[in-house]
Amino acid sequence: MELHEISENLQIGKAKIVQALVQQALDEGYPAQEILEKGLLDGMNVVGEKFKNNEIYVPEVLIAARAMNKGAEILKPFLSAEGVKATGRVCIGTVQGDLHDIGKNLVKMMMEGKGLEVVDLGTDVSPDTFVRTAIEQNCQVICCSALLTTTMGVMGDVVKAAEAAGIRDRVKIMIGGAPVTQTFCDQIGADCYTADATSAAEKAVEFCAALTA
Repeated sequence: MELHEISENLQIGKAKIVQALVQQALDEGYPAQEILEKGLLDGMNVVGEKFKNNEIYVPEVLIAARAMNKGAEILKPFLSAEGVKATGRVCIGTVQGDLHDIGKNLVKMMMEGKGLEVVDLGTDVSPDTFVRTAIEQNCQVICCSALLTTTMGVMGDVVKAAEAAGIRDRVKIMIGGAPVTQTFCDQIGADCYTADATSAAEKAVEFCAALTA
């Protein structure tokens, strides 16, 4: 079999076929890392680009991500046996007072699709929780989402809490969500604003690479 078959089936969300092909690739002796990169991650990269260019929409992304997760479940024990580590660790959540999570979940999927480990804190997350998690879990990036103009101010509190904890030199703070802008990002002293999930994942990979180098 060819690994691009995994990528192609993942892109159209065929979870069961992806699972079967991942298992087949393992049986045929492909290294787990290669199956991950040339099969699953390659497929999610295509999905991410199409989503960014409005060629596909949220439902298609969710279906593809589910297929990726099913394939990744089979690979996980083999990846750890090969000593493959995630390329970085990110904690993500929707800020305190805000219960919207579709955008956050999309970003999480795209980040996992890039090989990052993601600690999902859910919604209504306090600044202290973001910072404490980053310290305890050794995250390189804190990722905050807000969908309401009334809650986006909390992102500024996250930056202040990170400064107070003395981790600003080693943790990047990324923000996003419908009302958020680059101007707001500059105002509160966050490191990065991205307008879509694919860009957020790409930026997080860059940050993690720089911080773990």
